[in-house]
Amino acid sequence: MSMGFIVGPLIVFMIFVAPLWLILHYRSKKHAGEGLSGDDHQKLQELVARAEQMKDRIVTLEQILDAEAPQWRHKQ
Repeated sequence: MSMGFIVGPLIVFMIFVAPLWLILHYRSKKHAGEGLSGDDHQKLQELVARAEQMKDRIVTLEQILDAEAPQWRHKQ
């Protein structure tokens, strides 16, 4: 009696749940491995452009500070 109690749900699991679980698992892995979507790639490019602008601004600011207050880097 106890054997039938375990075998029935196990068979249902192996026939229906396990294959569906594997299909969904590998499908999600495939989507994760594809990389960035077009929208994500565009946002990343915008962030890179902003970072470059900020870098240029920082360099300019450092040049101005070097000219006007040469000891600014040594102050704490």
